[in-house]
Amino acid sequence: MGTGKKMLVVLFTMAVVSFGGNLAGAQMHHMVGGHRGWAPSSDMASWCSGRNFRVGDKIWFNYSAAEESVAEVGSMEEYVSCNVSNPIRMYTEGVNSISLDKEGTRYFTSGKPESCKNGLKLPVKVLPRDSPQNPMATTLKGSTSALAPPPKTPSGSTHLYESLLLLLFGIGLCCLSI
Repeated sequence: MGTGKKMLVVLFTMAVVSFGGNLAGAQMHHMVGGHRGWAPSSDMASWCSGRNFRVGDKIWFNYSAAEESVAEVGSMEEYVSCNVSNPIRMYTEGVNSISLDKEGTRYFTSGKPESCKNGLKLPVKVLPRDSPQNPMATTLKGSTSALAPPPKTPSGSTHLYESLLLLLFGIGLCCLSI
């Protein structure tokens, strides 16, 4: 294959990867708490403000297993009261990936009631895969409010996406030199 044809193949592949994922409603990976992760110092209210979670997305909890854990509780009442005595599931490994496989609200709290009472908890309202941007968002207390403008700082999922594009570009350059 000539150099010109190789370049066209690489450019086409990059275009498909760059635009195709967004057009098809690509799966998003949400790093809970951003760079701080799941920690008492994280501001979960700010982190989840304006975020949309959709069926097919994944949320990632990253925390010190010696100091924290994540409990998924079954009701808003357990969530609000930080009752982790009967969780749906406890996550204790330090890094957990949770697939959002159906619509509805899921409730995550710290496994330590005192951390939960200090704000280390997260409600995740999972929207249908194909729904448009939601003009209303659920706040941590469960009430609804108008969304603020999206944050200027890219999320962890944006960084992952950009890294993938850079990797594919590098592979394309390597193919051209062969």
